[in-house]
Amino acid sequence: MKYNSYDLPSGDKNHYDEIRPRLSGNKRIAFESINRKEKRILIIGDLHEPFCLEGYLEFCQHIYATYNCNHVIFIGDILDSHGFSYHEQDPDGLSAGNELSLAVKRIRKWYKAFPVADVCIGNHDRMASRKAMTGGIPSAWIRSYNDVLGTPKWNWVENISYDDVLYEHGEGGQAKTKAKNNMMSSVCGHTHTTAYVEWLVGKKFRVFGMQVGCGIDAKTYAAAYAKNFKKQAIGCGVVLGGHTAINCLMDL
Repeated sequence: MKYNSYDLPSGDKNHYDEIRPRLSGNKRIAFESINRKEKRILIIGDLHEPFCLEGYLEFCQHIYATYNCNHVIFIGDILDSHGFSYHEQDPDGLSAGNELSLAVKRIRKWYKAFPVADVCIGNHDRMASRKAMTGGIPSAWIRSYNDVLGTPKWNWVENISYDDVLYEHGEGGQAKTKAKNNMMSSVCGHTHTTAYVEWLVGKKFRVFGMQVGCGIDAKTYAAAYAKNFKKQAIGCGVVLGGHTAINCLMDL
């Protein structure tokens, strides 16, 4: 691929001449790149609502605008579900009901900002269905994510692919391992302390593993289990046309 031409259709080139006639050189290349007809995907890290860091939503909106994104994928763990987790729960924390009510209120802001999105289902998102299974409750009694959270246009999936890039939450291995095993570019979340893009290049293939950061507030009691871990990588990611992967870390 010639990175200074972008294979623009002639009609698009004429259109650019009409609306930006003075652009030339690197400025024109940058303009053509950011307006190229391809998927420009914003990947939002683990939220763990209602324990998401203040300002993370605005940061993701800024990155969406900066890279002229036209698609959004939440990489999973929209919810934390601390109040009824299989792990130890803080006895001084919110009840399960109050936690969910606050999470729904906060998720409404995300839905307003990004009303159409794919959402990879994370292990914390599955907590209610896992508890139901443990209790022997048939799945017919369980409401959908969209019904509970009020997000009718969000598409909840185990994984999804665009432009030969696989997006999934990331249990069972980080992105570079997934890319190597799948022989396919892979984007994952789940690991809160890591953000990277690593390319695997062979004689006849070239794929990347992209580990995006998260948006969880490390000072909340829900994240207390990780107080002695590495610092969380607060950020999101962008994938352009399947050929370029960018990690964006939030200034704290």
